[in-house]
Amino acid sequence: MRHVRTRYVRTLLLAAALALALAPAAAPAPASAQTPGTLDPRPLPALANPGDPSLPAKELFGRAAEPAPLAARALGSYAAGCLAGAVALPVDGPGWRVMRVSRNRNWGHPDLVALLERLAKATPEAVGWPGLLVGDLAQPRGGPMIWGHASHQNGLDADVWLTPMPEAGVDRAQRESMMATSVVRADRRDVDPAVWTPAHARLIALAAREPRVERLFVNAAIKKALCRETTGDRSWLGKVRPMWGHDYHMHIRISCPAGESGCEPQATVPPGDGCDASLDWWFSDEVLNPRPGGGGARREKTLADLPDACRRVLVAE
Repeated sequence: MRHVRTRYVRTLLLAAALALALAPAAAPAPASAQTPGTLDPRPLPALANPGDPSLPAKELFGRAAEPAPLAARALGSYAAGCLAGAVALPVDGPGWRVMRVSRNRNWGHPDLVALLERLAKATPEAVGWPGLLVGDLAQPRGGPMIWGHASHQNGLDADVWLTPMPEAGVDRAQRESMMATSVVRADRRDVDPAVWTPAHARLIALAAREPRVERLFVNAAIKKALCRETTGDRSWLGKVRPMWGHDYHMHIRISCPAGESGCEPQATVPPGDGCDASLDWWFSDEVLNPRPGGGGARREKTLADLPDACRRVLVAE
């Protein structure tokens, strides 16, 4: 069965590699990361024309069901890359449970998986929660996803819910249907005092203090609360960056692994704690009430937009 799947992916790539021209594609339909999963996941249908030069790369990477059996490497950028030698975060572990297992997005660079396991182990004592509920990492070979994320492509991003793991854990059905709870107030100007607790702040601080964590994205209202409530050591606050959405989960991003030259790092986080006037913009009318259609359409990335090494990642078997 594995041979059939990998042979199919290889056929897709070889056909796509013949196409040299680029063409724009329609913007993806929006979908919530909380969209329920299924207890009966089905493979995507075969592509009618995998050699189409305008074929979005997500159609190729979204059909790779297993990781590339290569040395672990994060390739390209967080939003335009792929992943070789991915390892899976086990769906059950001491202090964590993977949610939406049917998506097959619990794959990451070994460094990311090790960090998540370390965070989960520390959570009961440092945060006071039984454990973590982990959302999407990356697909088996990384790359653009069919829906849901613009990043999470090179195996260095992970979503962790801001909802504690229940004492009893979660069963198979709950993994696909349970919803995380937003900690942001309805007007999006601050956290919801009926939901937000000191434990949420402790969890975010625990992750941000990890040396390998480069950025940690949360809703601006969460950043605002952290700026207001944090006392003592504030050195980790600068890593916590405001971002649209992210009201029920934190998005952990780690730095490029040492020695992996194919990984494209981001610019260094600006100095300071990020609690200055720049945070005010996130609560302006243009952000809270954007003009409909103001963002424009986003062109889908094709295979030619990704590092050349991603072609080998797709065909590896």
